[in-house]
Amino acid sequence: MVLTEKSRKWFVGTLLLGTFTMSISQSSLSTAYPTFMRYFNLPASTIAWLTTGFMLIMSVVMPLSPWLMDNFRFKPLYLTLLINFVVGTLIVIFAPNFLIMMVGRLMEGFSVGVLFPSYQSIILEITPQDKRGTVMGTVGLVMGSALAVGPIVSGVILQVMSWQAIFGFFLVVLSAVFLLALKTVVSPLKLKTTHFDFISVFMSLGIIGLLYFINEISHMTVTNYVNWGILIVSVILLYLFVRRQLKMPMPLLRLDILKIGNFDLGVALTSLSYMSLITITIVMPLYYQQALGLSPFWSGMALVPAAAFLSWLNRRSGRLADRIGFKPVIAIGFGLFIIGWGGLLLLSGLRNIWVGIICTMIVEAGNAFAMMPATTLGANSLTNDLIPHGSSIIATFRQIMGSTAIVLATVILGNGNFNAVFATFLVMEIAALGLAFMIKDTTAQRSAYATQR
Repeated sequence: MVLTEKSRKWFVGTLLLGTFTMSISQSSLSTAYPTFMRYFNLPASTIAWLTTGFMLIMSVVMPLSPWLMDNFRFKPLYLTLLINFVVGTLIVIFAPNFLIMMVGRLMEGFSVGVLFPSYQSIILEITPQDKRGTVMGTVGLVMGSALAVGPIVSGVILQVMSWQAIFGFFLVVLSAVFLLALKTVVSPLKLKTTHFDFISVFMSLGIIGLLYFINEISHMTVTNYVNWGILIVSVILLYLFVRRQLKMPMPLLRLDILKIGNFDLGVALTSLSYMSLITITIVMPLYYQQALGLSPFWSGMALVPAAAFLSWLNRRSGRLADRIGFKPVIAIGFGLFIIGWGGLLLLSGLRNIWVGIICTMIVEAGNAFAMMPATTLGANSLTNDLIPHGSSIIATFRQIMGSTAIVLATVILGNGNFNAVFATFLVMEIAALGLAFMIKDTTAQRSAYATQR
C-alpha cells in the first residue's frame, strides 16, 4: 500500500500517541507506591509487582510480535491492542482487591509488549532510509520521554486526585487514540501465513523466569533454592528456544540475524543507552530525596528539565543523523553519557540540586543521540522482511538489560552509595563508546545476508 506524505504523517502520529500513552504506564506507578501500600494495606515488595509483572509479561510477548504481524493485518491488530489496554485499565480502576488489579496490569503489559516492536517495525518499513533518522528520532522521543515523564505525570495527578485518576488519564487518551486510529491507521504490509509454534512459545517463558530471578537478586540469599531453581530451568528453556529457532525453516523469531555483526552492535548500543536512561529516572529521585532532602513531589519535578530536553533533542538528533551519518551521532551520545555520569560522580558531593538537574539533562541528552540512532543503524543492516524480527530482538534485549540495570543500581546503591552507582555507569558507558566506534554506518551487509537463506 502506497501512503501519501500527509497520510503517512497521520498514521505515524497516531501510532506514536498511542504508544507514548501506553509507555507512560510502564514507569508512572513508582511515584504512587506509598499510596497503593496504604490503599491495599500491602508491603512495598508486593506493590512493586504492579511494575515487575507488567515488565515480565511485556518481555515474554515481544518475541510473538513478528508472527502476529505476519498473520494479522496491522490495523485490526493495533485496534485490538488498544481495546485490550483500555479493558485492562478499566479493571485496574474498579479492582476490588490487589489480585484483580494485577490482572488489569498484565493485560496492559501484554498490549505494550506486542506494540513496542510492532510499531517500530511498521515505521521503519514505511519510511525511506534517507528519512529514517528523523522519523526514528520522533520514535525515540516517545520511548525515552515517556519513561521519564511517567513519574512526573503520576506525581502531579496524585497531588490533587486519587490514584484511580492516573489510570483515568490513560483511559481518556487511549479512547481518543482508538477513534483517531479508525480513520488514520492502515495495514501497509502483506500477510504471510505461518505456523504458530506453541513449543517455541512455551520455551520463551524462560524470559519470564530469567527476569524474575534478576528482579529478586537484590533481596535473595545463597540458600534461596527456589529462585536458583527458577534460574536453572529458565536458562535451559532459553537454550532450547534458541536452538529450536536456529534449526527451524520458519522460526517464531529469526535469531539467525544475530550473525550480522552490525546488527549485534546496534542491539548492544541500544541496550546500554536504555540502561542509563532507566537508571537515571530511578536513581535521581532517590538522590534528591535521600541526599538533598526533597519531597517526592519535588524530586519528580526535578526530572522535568531533563525530560523536556530529551524530548526537544530527539527529532533534532534524528535529523542530524540523516545529514552526517548515524555513527558520529551515536558517538556524540555516548560522549554525553560519559560527561553526565562523570559530572554526577565528581560533583555530587556539593549536594546541589542544580548539579543534579544539569547532569541528568546531559545523561538524557546522551540517550537522544544514542538509543534510536543505534536502533536504526542496526535495522538498516537488515532486509525489510527481517525488520519485524530485528525490532522484536532489540525490544526484548532492551527490556532484559533495563531490568538488569535497575537491579544492578539497587544492589550497588545499598544504603545511599550513590557515587558507586555513578562510577559503575560511567565505566559502562566508556566501554559503550568503544563499541560505538566499531559499528559501521553502512547497509552493505543487507544484500549479502539476503542471499544466505
